[in-house]
This record gives sequence, structure tokens and C-alpha cells, in this order.
Amino acid sequence: MPVALRKDFDADGLRAAARKSRDGGQARRLLALAAIYDGAKRIEAAKIGGVTRQIVRDWVMRFNAQGPNGLIDRKAPGQTPRLTDAHRAALVRMIEDGPIPAVHGVMRWRLVDLCQWTFEEFRVTISPQTMSRELRALAPGSSPGVSARPRHHAQAAGAIEDFKKTSPPAWRKSRASGTSPRTT
Repeated sequence: MPVALRKDFDADGLRAAARKSRDGGQARRLLALAAIYDGAKRIEAAKIGGVTRQIVRDWVMRFNAQGPNGLIDRKAPGQTPRLTDAHRAALVRMIEDGPIPAVHGVMRWRLVDLCQWTFEEFRVTISPQTMSRELRALAPGSSPGVSARPRHHAQAAGAIEDFKKTSPPAWRKSRASGTSPRTT
């Protein structure tokens, strides 16, 4: 026996709600349920909605529980964050304190180092991209104490530029205008 629809709505009311709806999915669902109110079978309502009978049953259950607003597409919740507030607080403390070279083996935190520390400390595996996103959320605009790659502490500011090779330009000057090569 199919699940009965609510008694406080009718087909005309659902069609009016479908016309006013700004959500295409909700309008399609409302029209399918309006057909059921008119006496159509569930399989016919499924054809109107472009789904199976089981999906129509799910729509009926949501409609009975929440009314027309229950048929609006909701945003999926997504995966739960891997880092908790306690993890984030410990991460902030670790960045503010800075690494101890003898203990951590680095002079300056990199994203991969922080990912490794997070795994060793909490057994939580996260990617460097996720770590970067977490750090941006913790300190918008900057990631203090974290570098993209390691740099020697005694490196001079312009030393790298002195060793870069320069290539000759790819273009050559054209001949003087008005002269052309001789042909015989």
C-alpha cells in the first residue's frame, strides 16, 4: 500500500507552489505529487518526475514531514574536517613557538613538515593542500612562520640572481629599410 499524502494540500495548491518556486527540482517534485493528488498512479508520477517509484516514495515522505519546503535541494554536508579545534590550537602553538632544529630537524616550518608533525602527534593524515587551507583559515592573509621551501639561513638576498644564466634575445635586427638583396 502506498504512503498517503498530507490532507492539508491539494493538486491546485501544489501546482501554484510549483509556479512560484525558484528551484527547478522542487517544481518538478511538486508537479509529480500534484499528479498523485489528481489520482495518478505512482509510476505515472515517477515518469513526470523522471525518476523511479522509490524516489517518488522518498519525495512523499519528505513532503509529509516538511511540506513543500522539504522538496528543495539541500547542500550536501560534505566530509567532516579532519582537524578538530584542539588540533588547530596545538598547530597554532607549534607555529608560534617555531621549530627546534635538534628536535624537529628543520630550521623553518614547511607545509610537509607540519603535515608530518600532525601525523606523529595526533595520527591524523592531511595533505599539504589541506594544511595550507587550514593555515589560511587560522591566519587570513598570511601563514606566519611557514615557508614554501627551505632556504639556507646565510643565503644572501641577491646571490641567486648573480648565478642565473642569461640567454641571447630570440629576435635579430632587420636590415636597413630600403635595401633589398641583389638578384641576378
